Amino acid sequence: MRTMLATLALLLAATTAAASPSAYQSLPADPRAIVVRAPSDGKTDASAALQQAIDRAANDGEGGVVFLPSGRYRITRSILIPLAVRVYGVGPTRPVFVLAPRTPGFQQGVANMVIFTGGDQYNVGKVPMPVPGAVPRDRPPVRDANSSTFYSALSNVDFEIGDGNPAAAAVRMHTAQHSNLSHIDFHLGSALAGIYQVGNIAYNLRFHGGRYGILSEKTSPAWQFTLLDSSFDGQRDAAIREHEAGLTLVNTTIRDTPVGIEIDRGYGDWLWGKDVRFENVAKAALIVSNENNVYTQVGFDNASARNVPTFVRFRDSGRTLAGAGAAYRVSEFTYGLTLDRLGEPGRFDTRYRTAPASAAGTVPALRALPPTAEWSNVHRFGARGDGVSDDTAAIQKAIDSSRVVYLPLGFYVVNDTIRLRPDSVLVGLHPGLTQLLLPNGSPAYQGAGAPKALLESARGGDAIVSGIGLATGEVNQRAVALLWRAGAQSLVDDVRIQGGHGTRLYDGSRNDPYRKDAKFDTTAHWDRQYPSIWVTDNGGGTFSGIWSPSGYAQAGFYVTNTKTPGRVYELSAEHHVRAEIVLDNVENWEFLAPQTEEEVRDGADAVSLEIRNSRNLLFANYHAYRVTRSIKPMPAAALITNSSDIRFRNVHVNGESGFATCDDNGCTTFLRASKYPYENAIRDVTHGIDVREREFAVLDYTGRQKAAPLPQGKVEKLADGFHSIAGAAVDARGKLYFVDRHWRRIHSWARDEGLAVVRDAPLDPVNLAIDASGNVLVLSSFGPQATVYAFKPRAPATEVTMIQPTPVAPRSGAQVAVPVNFWQNGEFRDQLDPRTMEFTTLAEMFARDVAQPQAREYVSPDGSLVLPAYRVLRQGAADHLGYRWSHGLNAHGFVSAPVGQRVVFTNGSENRTFSGVVGAGGAITELKQVADRGGESAAVDDAGNVYVANGQVFVYGPDGKERGRIDVPERPLQLIFGGADRRTLFILAHRALYAARIE
Repeated sequence: MRTMLATLALLLAATTAAASPSAYQSLPADPRAIVVRAPSDGKTDASAALQQAIDRAANDGEGGVVFLPSGRYRITRSILIPLAVRVYGVGPTRPVFVLAPRTPGFQQGVANMVIFTGGDQYNVGKVPMPVPGAVPRDRPPVRDANSSTFYSALSNVDFEIGDGNPAAAAVRMHTAQHSNLSHIDFHLGSALAGIYQVGNIAYNLRFHGGRYGILSEKTSPAWQFTLLDSSFDGQRDAAIREHEAGLTLVNTTIRDTPVGIEIDRGYGDWLWGKDVRFENVAKAALIVSNENNVYTQVGFDNASARNVPTFVRFRDSGRTLAGAGAAYRVSEFTYGLTLDRLGEPGRFDTRYRTAPASAAGTVPALRALPPTAEWSNVHRFGARGDGVSDDTAAIQKAIDSSRVVYLPLGFYVVNDTIRLRPDSVLVGLHPGLTQLLLPNGSPAYQGAGAPKALLESARGGDAIVSGIGLATGEVNQRAVALLWRAGAQSLVDDVRIQGGHGTRLYDGSRNDPYRKDAKFDTTAHWDRQYPSIWVTDNGGGTFSGIWSPSGYAQAGFYVTNTKTPGRVYELSAEHHVRAEIVLDNVENWEFLAPQTEEEVRDGADAVSLEIRNSRNLLFANYHAYRVTRSIKPMPAAALITNSSDIRFRNVHVNGESGFATCDDNGCTTFLRASKYPYENAIRDVTHGIDVREREFAVLDYTGRQKAAPLPQGKVEKLADGFHSIAGAAVDARGKLYFVDRHWRRIHSWARDEGLAVVRDAPLDPVNLAIDASGNVLVLSSFGPQATVYAFKPRAPATEVTMIQPTPVAPRSGAQVAVPVNFWQNGEFRDQLDPRTMEFTTLAEMFARDVAQPQAREYVSPDGSLVLPAYRVLRQGAADHLGYRWSHGLNAHGFVSAPVGQRVVFTNGSENRTFSGVVGAGGAITELKQVADRGGESAAVDDAGNVYVANGQVFVYGPDGKERGRIDVPERPLQLIFGGADRRTLFILAHRALYAARIE
C-alpha cells in the first residue's frame, strides 16, 4: 500500500507541476523593491545570487520586498529569509525552487531549503537556538525566527524536490504575527515535509507527496497556526503531523494518505477544522493523543469523509470513532474537557454526530486578488509615500478613478478620510512598510466629536483591503483606523494597525509606546482614540491575518450593530488599556483562532473579550494571554452581558511565556509561568457566574442559566484586602506566614492572634520557608541573581541575616525546599530526534528538567533547611530593577522534605500533579502521577489525600481517584496545611486568605 501511495504521489507531482496559476502575473512597479537577478534554468546553482538579493532587502532588520521572476532556481544550500522580508514570485508562471536529486546535505536529519530567520529578540548577542537543519551544516549558526519575527512572507513560489533527498523540508517558518505562506505548490516526492515548523497563517498551499505535508511543534510565540484553502495528497505517513500548533483548518482537503492529522505521542493540541474534507484516508482522519488532559482540545465543524473507515483513533486508549459508510458528513465532532454548566468543573467528553454525505460545493475562505494587470499604481496619480508629503488627494483620486489601486512600499501621509468605492480593491505587499498614516495633530481628527475614519468602506459592496498598515498616530482623538460597513463578501486581509509596540516609522526609527520626556508623554495618549477596526451598520465579511496592537485606541477589533455574517481568521488584538475585542449587538459572526495579549503596563487592566447584547456567535481556538511580567490579577478573560447562543470551542486562557538566553555556560531556553494570568476564563456579568476552567474544549453558553450551582465543601474567610498573596510557610506551631508581594509585606496569621504584619521592608519578598529554629527564610527578587535572607519573627525589624549561596553538600536530616509548582515545556528548542523521528514528550522534558540538581544552595541559620539556588534569568536592568524568573521565584510556594523522601507538587504545563523523591541540590526523581489535575499548587494531609488548587480545590485519595471538591469564592492559588493540629488547610487567593477544616 505504501509503495502504491508513493507511486501515486510521484505521478501527481508530474501531472500537476504547472497546474496552479501565478497569483502575480506581472512585476508590480516599486522602486524600493529588490528584483532578483539569478540563473533561472533549473540547472545552474542560483543559491548565492538568491541569497544576495534577499539580504539586500533586509535593510538592517526593517525588511523589504523581493520580487522573484518566473523561472526555475536550483538551490544547493538553505536560503535564509531575514526578519520582515517578503519574497513574491512574479510573472506568467510561478517561479520554482528546485532541489536536484541527491543534493549534498539533504540526506540526514532535517534539512531545510528555505529558513525564515529572526532578530536578536532579547539582545543576548549569541544565537540562543541555532537551526539544526541549516545546510551546509558547518555554516555560522542561523538565528531561527522567533516570537518577534513579524511581517515575513513567501508567496507564489513553488518547490520541487528531486529523489534522494529524504531529509529535505521545503520551508521552516517558526514566525510570529503578520507572517504568511501563500500560493505555493510543494512537489515533495520522497522528501521529509513541505513545511517543518509553522507560524501564524498560510493559504492556498498544495502539498503533493512527501512523508508529511506539514511537520510541526508548538509555534514560537505559542499562538495559533491557521491554514486556509489548501490541500494535501499522497503523503506516505500523514498529511499533517504536529502538536500544540493551535492548528486551525478551513476549507482544506486531505486525500490519498494513511493518516490525515496525527497529534504526537504525549501531546495535545488546540485543533479546530471547518469544512475539511478527507478522501481515501486508510487508517484515521485524526489521531488524538494525550487523552483526558485539558490541553487536548480537538473538534471539527462540517467535515466530510469519503472512503475513510475510521474518523478518529485515540492513541492512548485504542478507542475509535468509526465512519458512517463509504461517504458521510461529520456535522459535529469535539473531544476534550466539556462544560455542562457555568460555575462547575468540566468533564472529559466526546461528541460525534454524522449525517449522509452532502453534494454541496466548496467555498474558498479568501477571495483572490484581481490580476496584476488591473492594478493601478498610486504613484501615477501623484502620491509620493515619502512620509512627509500630503498624499490624501492623490490616493482618493486613484480610488475614484480605478477599481484596483496598488500602493508600493512607502509611508503615505493623509489628513482626511480615504473613502473606498463599493467594489474597491486596495492592495499593498508589506503592511509594515506600506502605511497610510495620520500625522499627529491632524486638524480634522482633533477634539471631541463623532468618529472619523482614516480608511472607510462604502456601505454594502464587496471591497477588498490587503497588505497595508494603518497608522492613526498618538494625538488624533477622533480617529478610527478602519471603519468597515461593507457586505458579507468583502475582505480585509493582511492588515496591520500601526501604533504601539514594533511600529516602523517612515524615517526608519521605531515607535516607543512608553516614551516620556520633557516635551511628550506617550502614555498619556493611551486609550484616547476610537477603536482601530470598527465594523458597524450591518457591516460584515471576512477578516484574515489581522494584527491590531495600538494601545492608543479603545479596542483593537470592535463590532457593533450588525447581523451581516462575519468570519475572522487569525486575529491578533493586543496591548489595549480596556478591551481587545468587543462585540455589541452582533449576530452571525465566527472567530477562528483569535489571540489577545496583555502587556504589563498598557494591558494591566484589560480584558480579552467583551460580548454585549449579542447572539449566534462562535469562538474556536481562542487564546487569551497575559504576559509573565504582569503584576496584578484580573478576574476574567471574557465578559458576557445580556447575550445568548455563544459557542466556545477550544479555549486556552494562559499566562506562560518563554525566552532563550546565553551566557558563558552556553545557550538554553527557559519557560516561565505568570502568577497573574486571568483568574477565570469567562464571567457572565448579567448573572454573576464565573467559568473557573481556563482550558476547555466545549461550552455552549445559552444565557439562560441564572445562578451558579451551590458550592461544595465549607471554607472560612480569615482575612482580605490584599493585592496578591502567596509564598506561604508554617512554623512548628502551625502559624502561617505569607507574602503580599505588591506591597512587599510579610504577614502572619494564627487563630489566637489574627492577622499581623511581620515585616514591611522594601526587599521584594516572594516566597518563604521556615527552619526548625523558627527562622524565616525569604527568597527575594532583589538583585540580578535574586537574594535570600532570614529573620526571627519576634526580633527587631532592623535585624536581617543575609544568606549567600554555597556549594551543595550533604547535610544530615536537613529539609530541602523545592517549588510546589513548575512550568516547563521546551517551546524554543526543536524536540524532534531526527534518528527516530519522535518528539521528546512534555512528560520526558519535565522529568529531565526537575531531575537536574542545582550546584549551589542557601542554608538556613541553624542548618536544618536548604533552598536550592535555582538559575535566575532576567530581562531589563542588571541591578535590582527589571524582571527576574526562576523555578523558585515563579512558584506559589515551597514544599520540603529530607533527601530521599517524597514531596507532592504540580506541573502546570501538563496540568498534572506528581510526587517525586527529593535529592541533593533540589533534584526530584522517580516521578509518579498522583492526580490528573495540576494547577497552582498541591498539599497532602496526614491520611495521604492530595489537595490540588486548579480553579477550585480538588481532593484526591491516595489511590489517585477524585474524592470531592472544596469550592472557594476566589480562585485558590497556594494550599498549605497548618494550625496547631495541622488539620487547617490554608487557602491563599490573590485578595483573600481562606481556610477549610479537614477532619
